[in-house]
Amino acid sequence: MNYIPKSVEKWGVFEISCSGRTDGNPFTDYNIRGHFTNGAESVETDGFYDGDGIYKVRFMPSFEGEYQFSVTGTFSEEPIRGSFMVTPPSPDNHGPVRSANQFHFSYEDGSPYYPLGTTCYVWELQNDERIAETLDMLKESGFNKLRFCLFPKHYNYNLGEPRSYPYEGTPMNSSVLTEENWSDYTENAPGNHWDFTRFHPAHFQHIERCIAALGEIGVEADLIVMHPYDRWGFSCMTPEQDELYWKYVVARFAAYRNVWWSLANEYDLLRHKSLADWERYAKILCQKDPYHHLRSIHNCGPHYDHTRPWITHCSIQRQDLYKTAELTDEWRIRYQKPVVLDEIAYEGNLPFGWGNITGEEMIRRFWEAAMRGGYPGHGETYLTPERILWWSHGGKLKGESWKRIAFLSRILYQTPGIGLAPAKGNWDDVCAVPEDALRAAQTGYRIYYYSFMRPCFREFYFDDTAKYQVEVIDTWNMTIENQGVFQGKFQINLPGRQFMAIRLQKAAMEAS
Repeated sequence: MNYIPKSVEKWGVFEISCSGRTDGNPFTDYNIRGHFTNGAESVETDGFYDGDGIYKVRFMPSFEGEYQFSVTGTFSEEPIRGSFMVTPPSPDNHGPVRSANQFHFSYEDGSPYYPLGTTCYVWELQNDERIAETLDMLKESGFNKLRFCLFPKHYNYNLGEPRSYPYEGTPMNSSVLTEENWSDYTENAPGNHWDFTRFHPAHFQHIERCIAALGEIGVEADLIVMHPYDRWGFSCMTPEQDELYWKYVVARFAAYRNVWWSLANEYDLLRHKSLADWERYAKILCQKDPYHHLRSIHNCGPHYDHTRPWITHCSIQRQDLYKTAELTDEWRIRYQKPVVLDEIAYEGNLPFGWGNITGEEMIRRFWEAAMRGGYPGHGETYLTPERILWWSHGGKLKGESWKRIAFLSRILYQTPGIGLAPAKGNWDDVCAVPEDALRAAQTGYRIYYYSFMRPCFREFYFDDTAKYQVEVIDTWNMTIENQGVFQGKFQINLPGRQFMAIRLQKAAMEAS
């Protein structure tokens, strides 16, 4: 029995379901492939076995109108052919995110996109109640990107079993795990019995529902395909097993417009993988993802070489205890790509230096990075008696920084053009202007951020004729105070508090 929809919206997921062969191992013994065309585009994509005798092929159309398709492969004796209509996108559907203006991002329809993301490593592998709680919390927050793993995670405060596993088989007995001995049970601990040639479709079906749920609330799904925090053996599979996994994951998820690919979280801690392995995975991804979603790889210690052509943007974890967002300028120059600081430490109270900064320090780092033309990421690690930490499990946010990130997002979306760039200011401030030099000159738009310093006033002089609209921004208390229009040399008074900024732009008559 085949199921073929009659229509799909532009940048939606068009899915064809087909009955097929089930003898032997359907995951390895048979293949299925789709070809889709409308004259303007022609896409070939792999399908996958979804269990219960069903094979699927998915496609994300980039144009409206009628498409033709064919599905072929050894899964069935007869090819399947037909047509379908692509309707206009719904109002909140702007297409996949692409890199834009060299250091920034936009949706495929040209709308700007400013990633201000958060991390919940295995939120989707929790129970239904907590997943719903996480989605509700995301709606309330200003986050528009979520980093999470496809494999379960084994680490401090992450000793429970996930709701499902990616392969058929049985895990080790986790009742032996404690907070004291968890590190003794890493990688392929005794007691795991998996068939790495047979995926568990329900695991991936559930993740797809979570990806779709994120898309419905405007959140990009930054998928961490591999990571080192493992007691099940998933981090030390053979090259052949890895390749099968990568191809299956791409075939299942690539048609979702809100997918980003993160090859690894802390790639340098996966001691069974070499640089040649990562390049091989990247090659598979580039060959098998026909939509060319954003691609990155995340470090613990040394950065990966982000100048590699397959990397679309930097995904950086700070390497220094003190310096984080302050290095954004340097990384922009070095890598000549968008700089996403996916891990700048977490607001929380853990006994580890990476998990106990204040909410004030988190927001300072956010503004430092954003004013330097980068994109910071949030995390929260408050340890409570329930041991449910947002950083891994999701649930409810308990800190203060998340409340102020939507405010920063509103400021960023008011940027003329797409993206801010660091500019020469004074030695004791951070100055940001539009990345587009022409827009910067026309509008005079600039933001001066004073970080942890507390000036009581600042003086400005650009020329004698231009008039500037001036606003004082309190980045912690989330206020914008209109100071009026100034010309020539002028002074702006400040309250003598930390985390203040001044925004200037040519008055309306000047800007026109």
